[in-house]
Amino acid sequence: MSGKVHLKLAIAEHPHTSAIRSGAIPIEGVDAEFITVQPQIGAFRRMVRDVEFDVCELAPTTYIIARAHGAPFVALPIFVVRRFHHAGLLVRPDAGIKTPKDLEGKKVGVRAYSVTTGVWTRQVLIDEFGLDNDKVTWVVDDEEHVTQLKLPPNVVHAPAGTSLADMVARGELVGGFAAAAGIGRTGAPTGGWKEVEADYPDLFPNAAQLEAEYYARTGVYPMHGTIVVKDSVLAEHPWVADSLFKAFDQAKKEWLARLDAGQATSATDKKYLELRKIVGHDPLPYGLRENLKTIEALRDTAFKQGLTPRLMPVNELFVDVKAR
Repeated sequence: MSGKVHLKLAIAEHPHTSAIRSGAIPIEGVDAEFITVQPQIGAFRRMVRDVEFDVCELAPTTYIIARAHGAPFVALPIFVVRRFHHAGLLVRPDAGIKTPKDLEGKKVGVRAYSVTTGVWTRQVLIDEFGLDNDKVTWVVDDEEHVTQLKLPPNVVHAPAGTSLADMVARGELVGGFAAAAGIGRTGAPTGGWKEVEADYPDLFPNAAQLEAEYYARTGVYPMHGTIVVKDSVLAEHPWVADSLFKAFDQAKKEWLARLDAGQATSATDKKYLELRKIVGHDPLPYGLRENLKTIEALRDTAFKQGLTPRLMPVNELFVDVKAR
């Protein structure tokens, strides 16, 4: 491996990243050591607290907060997970929650206030439906990844030893976020993590229609898994950013070809086939220009929601690389 830069990468297994992880698509000039962390959320915490990896798939809100507090890593405009956020906020059917405004004065569960799913959903509730976010009590049962984050006064912790899932079941919360963002799990991502069933209706029964309308009107397509690289790596080897982008772009192109040929049939593939109906042929667009509206929307709402001490300039958050 002489002449190659050894890098530790913590990137989850996705149909569009598996060829990179297996080495079938090499990262030019890089001797890649892939580290698997399950759930990937555990890698988020290890990266923002200990800068444990050279390259990491990180939640974008966690990244923006960390960068605002001086984290020594920077993002590339590579987003390996996408979804909309009108679905996924579950409410008890007996709680009388029919519209977002009904959440005001109530308690709602989210694993941590800075969870990107929660941030994106609150953006929809605030900007699209007029929710006064300060009037909702957000109940959390995990730590924030970024320890420097100062939480707003309307964020409170669940009692020790009590999960959000338990609190919703007992009627102590009117609802909470699905899956890993809230009531679909118990425990922390670094220990005691367990998936649980959360069989409650969505706040928006017509979420798919609302998501399509939202994208058509705003051009905002929420991103999740964001690739970040240590500043020190790019300072010494600036070409690494291009090598990473090229490898991720090639892996995605090959995956898109499999989608086109009907050869990709996993649950993840089916999810992106559905998203194609809204966003077009490429449901995972990479590049700064292609994602500027979305980046600015998340950056802006993170600031409005009290998650960053200042509005972060895009050029402080992203390295502008593109396919060659």
